[in-house]
Amino acid sequence: MNAMLRKAAVAGTWYPGAAEALAREVDRHLAGAAGVAVSGRLVALVSPHAGLRYSGPVAAYGYSLLRGRPALTVVLVGPSHRAAFRGVAVQAHGDWETPLGRVAIDEAAAEALLVSGARLVFDDPGLHRPEHSLEMQLPFLQRLVPELRLVPLMMGSQSREEILGLADALARGLAGREALLVASSDLSHYEPAPVANRLDAVVVDQVSRFDDAGLLDRLGERDNVACGGGPIVAVMKAARLLGADRATVLKYADSGDAAGDKSQVVGYLSAALTASAS
Repeated sequence: MNAMLRKAAVAGTWYPGAAEALAREVDRHLAGAAGVAVSGRLVALVSPHAGLRYSGPVAAYGYSLLRGRPALTVVLVGPSHRAAFRGVAVQAHGDWETPLGRVAIDEAAAEALLVSGARLVFDDPGLHRPEHSLEMQLPFLQRLVPELRLVPLMMGSQSREEILGLADALARGLAGREALLVASSDLSHYEPAPVANRLDAVVVDQVSRFDDAGLLDRLGERDNVACGGGPIVAVMKAARLLGADRATVLKYADSGDAAGDKSQVVGYLSAALTASAS
């Protein structure tokens, strides 16, 4: 077996394990997000990463913007739920696999990020193997972009210094490259829906106002804001350095909207960061 092949960790549990069933579910969610549009050049997305039946209807709003894109390098930035570590782990070589096929790593872009983030970003495919936060983005990307390449980045401790360092590394490493940034994150976890919606409204507002500094402060002030809060802030800051000047909230919902149980929910956000046409 190719040692650099990262096989699907949650196929058959978090999303369908058969290609046909997976394609049908992704297409159904995308159909529910038909007609979404933003102005300007798309620089980055914020996208959730729960089980496909729960967060897929929200994620589809962001990914629907990629309809008609024949080729794209996507830099995924997500949190680690399974392993504790400092810094940012990248898989810089090889392929990722889901039931929809394999996606090649954009090795040149990955190497550029290893250089620009030399004191922070390190190559460790092993840390990625059990993690779902980035894998949950792939079915949408594979369904929409025929010639897709990937750079998977996973944050460990998400300290303020690491968030700021990653933002700088992304901006410098991707300057001059055609790449889309995606921050993978859910919002509050396991609160009653009225509480969760109130907590999440603060984050949704900060994202809508492109207030990465305010969101960074909020992450340091309280818990249960967003499991991928560090990735969201790093991507927002990097996107701004790469030309983005507008944030558009595309969809917010919670898990109860899909499952019906509002007693303990998880919040989901889809947003786009764009650069005004020059």
